[in-house]
Amino acid sequence: MPKKLPSSPPLLDRYDKAILRLVQQDNRMPQRLIAEAVALSTAAVQRRIAAMEKSGVIAANVALVDPEAVSATITSIVEVLLHDESAARVDAAKALFRDTPEVQQCYYVTGGSSFVLIIVAPDMRSYERLTRRLFAENAAVKSYRSLIALDRVKTGAAITIED
Repeated sequence: MPKKLPSSPPLLDRYDKAILRLVQQDNRMPQRLIAEAVALSTAAVQRRIAAMEKSGVIAANVALVDPEAVSATITSIVEVLLHDESAARVDAAKALFRDTPEVQQCYYVTGGSSFVLIIVAPDMRSYERLTRRLFAENAAVKSYRSLIALDRVKTGAAITIED
């Protein structure tokens, strides 16, 4: 689970931002190469990365896996509309979606839907079972709409960091 950011985010200087741009591209890049690229010592880079991890700026270090390499061939974008937006119903839906491994991303949104989810499943049969459990048989869900991805044009988790 990612760390919560403090109420006022830490101030990042140009060195921190340069380091973040690099580690978003490759978080296994040796710190000495990062140090060379941003004109700091390796020790300074190490301290800055540790501080950004501790403060929650760097939420996690993860590996991005190609879904096809692990037979997760169905990617679906799902819009979910709850019957109502009571705090208890929204919190229960958040917990359900958060605890479902096939739900890769989940956003609580405005604009006509309650949630937008990115779901990855190995095949259509598995996807159907999942949608029945999460949506069709869920009394909190008024409706849902699945958009099955035909092609993975762009994916990634990098955030644009301005100087």
